[in-house]
Amino acid sequence: MLLGAAIGFEREVEDKPAGLRTHMLVAGAASLFVALGDVVVKHFDVGLGSELLRSDPVRIIEAVITGVSFLGAGTIIRHRSKRQIEGLTTAASILFTAGVGVCVALSQAVLAVGVTLLVLLTLRGVGFVQQRLEQRLR
Repeated sequence: MLLGAAIGFEREVEDKPAGLRTHMLVAGAASLFVALGDVVVKHFDVGLGSELLRSDPVRIIEAVITGVSFLGAGTIIRHRSKRQIEGLTTAASILFTAGVGVCVALSQAVLAVGVTLLVLLTLRGVGFVQQRLEQRLR
């Protein structure tokens, strides 16, 4: 959740529709569901026996991605009068935050921190460069 907070804080500072708490909760939920996958398999394995239970851990990650994508879609707004779409970057940051949560659940802390830093660099660094280029082109 702390890594999600880092991404969410940047979105919060930029006054975007999904901020600190949303990103923290997305990271936590993604991590929770992936971690619970192993618990669920073990629970049903004891009751049903391993010959009856076939598990596919990738399905849990797919479910996290699907759920988070619906959440991200809620941040996207299309303005017909301006021919403009807003919220795509926030939706992408929510999806990345879920990925960070999955990394943490799979004990991939270095990857989780690296992805978080890349997302922050993209949001802040590329955003800064983009603003400068737009100012020069005007």
